[in-house]
Amino acid sequence: MSTRADELAELHDELSAVARDVLSTRSSGTAVDWHLIAGSGWLGLEVPASHDGADATFAEVSVVLREMGRAAASGPYPAVAGLAVGALGALEPCDRRDRLLRQTVSGDVVPVLALDADRPDGSTFHLDGTSDGLVLGGEVNFVLGAPDADRLLVPAVTSTGETVIVDVDPRGGGVNVEARPVVDATRSFGRVTAADVRVDDDSVWHYREGVDAAVLLCDRAATAVACDSLGLAEAMVEATVAYAGVREQFGRKIGSFQAVKHACADMLVDVTVARGLVGSAVRKVSDGSPGSSLAVAMAASFTGEMAVRIAGKAMQLHGGMGYTWESGVHVYLKRATLNRTLYGSPARHRARIAQRY
Repeated sequence: MSTRADELAELHDELSAVARDVLSTRSSGTAVDWHLIAGSGWLGLEVPASHDGADATFAEVSVVLREMGRAAASGPYPAVAGLAVGALGALEPCDRRDRLLRQTVSGDVVPVLALDADRPDGSTFHLDGTSDGLVLGGEVNFVLGAPDADRLLVPAVTSTGETVIVDVDPRGGGVNVEARPVVDATRSFGRVTAADVRVDDDSVWHYREGVDAAVLLCDRAATAVACDSLGLAEAMVEATVAYAGVREQFGRKIGSFQAVKHACADMLVDVTVARGLVGSAVRKVSDGSPGSSLAVAMAASFTGEMAVRIAGKAMQLHGGMGYTWESGVHVYLKRATLNRTLYGSPARHRARIAQRY
């Protein structure tokens, strides 16, 4: 009789295979049709069945995030499924939140969490009560998926010190979303500004009792990026090994050279270690286990540097071809370089680990 772990592993393998097949229909660096993603059920993986979702967990979402990295796919999926859906699921139920969840699952609405990739551990938005009602103000400089958003979920601090989520129309008065250029053309970022935006009470949503919003959002964001980095690193190892098996130099396949063998072996060791660290972080974040932040910091600190190292080595082993746009290696190197800075640098994550010990 198979164990639950075996059953989950089989499920994840099937989900990974389907995601890889769907993502293979587009070229590297281009977006997949949003309604195709919705039709595949990926947007509702973590959403309860009562809200048209699959009633799964972040562990299943992480499988798709990893395949997104492997394909260097663009689009707002990481921002929506990796961050926004997780934030919505941690909130107290209400009619407006529940409606947004259903619209997200169907692909009709693209909600984006206004979490600063440079400073994810604190909100710069404030929600103040005035004689005319509630007023939202503040700004963040680096929000993943902001230019694609239909709705903005803004983490804001109230006058009592409580962190809440404010549902905001990105096209509403006083709200401005300005696209920010980045080295990686497969992702979009934006600066979000709210200047004296009046909001109604129904737009202010509270977290469930006992939820530490800062820890929850930081851990999910960093783990989502680690999954992406792992996926792109795996793609680079596979592409490099395949290239070394067909490229000839001095009358021999370059894969037969000892230096190339050692380099590929080092890349495989790095990916194997990353799989273990990312797997541990995903399990703890999915279960809400104590010590999840430590596991996340270990995974993020290692994969952030590992992905850049492997993409750089892949470019080197592809030789002159690796420096051309034809090979596509540059897409992965740029994506890995940006990943290294998102939601905490490796140095910042190592500092978190050092504080723990």
